[in-house]
Amino acid sequence: MRPILPTITVPTLVIHAREDPIPVQWGRYLAAHIPGARYLEVDSTDHVPWLADPDRILTEIEEFLTGGHAAPSQSHRALRTVLFTDMVASTQHAAATGDERWRAVLQRFGEITAELTKRFGGTVVKSTGDGYLATFDGPTQAIRCAEALHTDAETLGIEIRVGIHTGECELLDNDIAGIAVHIAARILGQAGTGDILVSRTVRDLVVGSGTGFEDRGSVELRGVPGTWQLLAVDRHGARAGSAEAQLASTPTPGPRTAMRRSDRAVAVMARRTPWILRGMARLAPATDRR
Repeated sequence: MRPILPTITVPTLVIHAREDPIPVQWGRYLAAHIPGARYLEVDSTDHVPWLADPDRILTEIEEFLTGGHAAPSQSHRALRTVLFTDMVASTQHAAATGDERWRAVLQRFGEITAELTKRFGGTVVKSTGDGYLATFDGPTQAIRCAEALHTDAETLGIEIRVGIHTGECELLDNDIAGIAVHIAARILGQAGTGDILVSRTVRDLVVGSGTGFEDRGSVELRGVPGTWQLLAVDRHGARAGSAEAQLASTPTPGPRTAMRRSDRAVAVMARRTPWILRGMARLAPATDRR
């Protein structure tokens, strides 16, 4: 090979590990005799040097091929409420109704999902096969949308289940990613027929909205650290006597409450004013009264 090295005219990068069983002098010789060749020597014993130092090797290759280093794109992250829906027993429904009719049902449910999601201020991200992934700015809108979806799905003769979680997500061009999305998907997997299953995070955020919940206990979600308390939305509203109903009926402290208290104080003073004035008159000297 040595006689033809000077004839190589394409840009060349030679990478050699210092402790490679192949003598390092060979790599140095190649770089020295190929016109304009770049040489990179790394501390490694591997003949395939990027096994030991992949970041440095990839950076050098990127610069060699492109002339620079691309700045990593800044991900756009935001707080979102993530909602997953899933049709229950969809395969059995398809077998019972036939392919053509089932496609019509799927199409109509897709239209309903788009309409209701938009009505409640959300965005349909994508279809998941037998269901949909949608996002909302707040959890109350997601719950209300899920309730409406259940009602309309029943009119189509199908049943769905829903999983909801609120967390910080990575917003991509036409998709969404992040641990919050995985948690919502795992919550959906725990939901039963007709359930709107949410994380405790969602429950805590909507306290006072009048939404009732049924505790489903704490579970481990596959691939997600820790245990998670899950709750099912009571589609009939907060039950009388529940913590949610009591909090919803409690007046909110604020300027109005303070105003009512001050009004009562003024009324008491007005009722007692004549007695106060007569008492002051008795205490005044007789000369002053004259």
